[in-house]
Amino acid sequence: MARIRYDRLPTERPNPRSRALDRLSPVAIARLMNRADREAVKAVGRVAPVIGRAVTTVVARLGRGGRLIFVGAGTSGRLGVIEAAECPPTFNTGPGQVQALMAGGRRAVFRSVEGAEDDARAGARAVRGRVDRRDAVVGIAASGVTPFVRAALAEARRRGAFTVLVTCNPSAPRAAARVIVALRVGPEVLAGSTRLKAGTATKLTLNTLTTAAFTRLGKVHGNRMVDLQPKSAKLRARAERLVQDLGGVNAARAGTLLAEAGGSAKVAVVMACRRVTAAEARRRLRAAGGFLGPAAGI
Repeated sequence: MARIRYDRLPTERPNPRSRALDRLSPVAIARLMNRADREAVKAVGRVAPVIGRAVTTVVARLGRGGRLIFVGAGTSGRLGVIEAAECPPTFNTGPGQVQALMAGGRRAVFRSVEGAEDDARAGARAVRGRVDRRDAVVGIAASGVTPFVRAALAEARRRGAFTVLVTCNPSAPRAAARVIVALRVGPEVLAGSTRLKAGTATKLTLNTLTTAAFTRLGKVHGNRMVDLQPKSAKLRARAERLVQDLGGVNAARAGTLLAEAGGSAKVAVVMACRRVTAAEARRRLRAAGGFLGPAAGI
């Protein structure tokens, strides 16, 4: 891998608007950062078509039994870990369907492991034996040149996986991934601190990618997360409301149906709408590819 000219990276440039940051009041700093954060939102909006292209292929890979794997270092890696951790409770994803690989391993999630991002061999090793041609691998690197991430993506491509790079460097090498989501966020308020605008834009992008992908896979009905796992009081209450609203039953009946459905709001809704048993509701859902609308007739 060629020598990296860090001084030329857009993520390293100082922001002229914040040159007096150390002399501003707390309120002035808050306002300045808020103005900067708006640029992150706009940056994601500008690449919506690119994210859409990535989602289309991710859906195809997941639909054929593949996995979605995030790879990153530092803040970028932690954002991938967060995204992977949120998918099971939100979309009831299967074990291992969404994963995250972090430079420096599990301990780096909680404590910085300096230098781990520079280990290209570790990046390649992290995906070797784990990734195959059914999978989609999303590399996350604000700078676009992180050796751990670049090597992981290269190894994933060699193994036939679909690759995406989410970066805040519009000049990231085109060969780094099949799809490059280049977020033009501009320099940070605190020069080089990519946990700020770059981190915000990256999180928004990952939110969009997973939400759009699992919506297309039948995990959402309308704008409701019908495949949630009701493992807390809040989520159980939400599941009961789903059965009431979509199934057209009262609270008591919703609770009974949920219990008979083993806690699955989706199964309970089909039971309510079709007046069938849990077993028949599951059969109808399988026949509908997991989509609630056709299975329940709503």
